Amino acid sequence: MYLSNLQQDEIFVPSEMKSLKSLTQMESRRGLENIIISNGKIVNVVSNSYGHVPNELFFKKAEEMLTDADLNYKKRTINRNDRSFITDFIIDDKSQFSVKNEKDLILPMLRFKNSYDGSEKTSGHFGFYREVCSNGLHVSQAEIEFAIKHSKNNTDLIMPRLNNLFDKFVDNEFYSITKKFDKMRGFEIIDTKEFVKEILERTKLFRYECSDKNNDPSKKSREVLEILNNEALLLDEKPNLWIGFNAFNQMLHNTLKKSFSQQERLDKKLFNAVYEMA
Repeated sequence: MYLSNLQQDEIFVPSEMKSLKSLTQMESRRGLENIIISNGKIVNVVSNSYGHVPNELFFKKAEEMLTDADLNYKKRTINRNDRSFITDFIIDDKSQFSVKNEKDLILPMLRFKNSYDGSEKTSGHFGFYREVCSNGLHVSQAEIEFAIKHSKNNTDLIMPRLNNLFDKFVDNEFYSITKKFDKMRGFEIIDTKEFVKEILERTKLFRYECSDKNNDPSKKSREVLEILNNEALLLDEKPNLWIGFNAFNQMLHNTLKKSFSQQERLDKKLFNAVYEMA
């Protein structure tokens, strides 16, 4: 049901590279000769050797890979302030995996990232999409081996053939990691507050307590607890490590102000911290 309501931001916004001198009528320092304009805003200052990779070129080329591989997919697009962008291709086919609960469906996902402000590498990787919370899980980081050559005269996208990469991911990483998901689901959380407090101690994602003088759960901690309890009810299960991890994951992707790369790094850190309890 969630695949029919995926986020669809406009990612093909107008963008161009222009010389700084043409706008200011002043000489600029070497290495800062040009600006990147995205949807009418200056978002980056770059050198003469920089090659601008527009979203139209990159994401459409990425989608051609899935079409050529004859994979069925749904698409989600996210635009962060006309500066950084992702397209998630959620593979909707026989590779789906259920975490011992028919309501909890996991799908392979390909994420491609690009940015106009230099905050993200032009890159792609495999990951997971969990329907029940509509988040992108990034506990797998099998890098897609393509190269982006940012040069003024020749910006090339060298993409791999996706068929073999996808088959390798499903045969190896997809099922080995989803086995860990199953293991986590088998460990019940007796005290959800102590669980949240322990994970925050290990990851330093944010503070559990309201303040030095108030040991009650902070607003963010209460949000994680609420997600955890609500999801347990939704799945008709007792709270467990798998649901606990996803409560943090959901907050990470929806509440905390992090870049795409920071989200992916923290996702893996959270996963490892929770899995160590299994």
